[in-house]
Amino acid sequence: MKKTYIFILLILPLLGSAQLFDGEDFEYTSEWIWGINKNTNGGLIGGLMLRHSRKKANDVYHTFGLELSNVKHPSEARYIGLSGAGFIYGKSNYLYAIRTNYGLEKLMFRKANQQGVQISFAAAGGPTFGLITPYYVLSSDQQYDQFSLVKHPSPQSIAGPGKLFQGLGESSFAPGLHAKGSIFFEFGTYRSNVAGVEVGVMAEAFTKEIILVPSQPNKSLFTSVFFTLFWGTRK
Repeated sequence: MKKTYIFILLILPLLGSAQLFDGEDFEYTSEWIWGINKNTNGGLIGGLMLRHSRKKANDVYHTFGLELSNVKHPSEARYIGLSGAGFIYGKSNYLYAIRTNYGLEKLMFRKANQQGVQISFAAAGGPTFGLITPYYVLSSDQQYDQFSLVKHPSPQSIAGPGKLFQGLGESSFAPGLHAKGSIFFEFGTYRSNVAGVEVGVMAEAFTKEIILVPSQPNKSLFTSVFFTLFWGTRK
């Protein structure tokens, strides 16, 4: 959370160079962007996003998005196992959120040709397809098991993490809904190229409680602050 606020403060001075609408603006009808997300419910990389926009009216665009995110529990802490590899003690499940959404984007400030900063406000929402995947660890007896407090009473009973993608075939499904509001700051220097950052907040609710860390309180409603570095093209 603190890193996100610091990032927002760092980009605010750039807004002084934003240009109001003028006759030299580049009018575009469609846009594709993709990006890497950082949020308060994720790790170093919180997820990936893809979004397509199409012009609806003057300075208003339809948006269609697809996102993939790994949602973490706030109590997760990494330990080093006997094998020398890191693992998360107490975690029994992953939560992978696959989001599809529809929204609207409103341009507030448009950058002049090859200069300035473009600013827009966006809101979007839609269904979330939650995959609850067992979290496996390598026990001290060299057996791979889903983490449980009975089998693994202490970090010393774990030698390391499970195999890559282990447990994915045992995933269960949790439907949900999400909604988000954000501000886009676009710094691209060429008309057809897009580069910038999205900063916003999200709320996401599932139809059942998601057990990520059994020994801690778990929930069905998740909220987060996020920012996304994005690139793309428009025409």
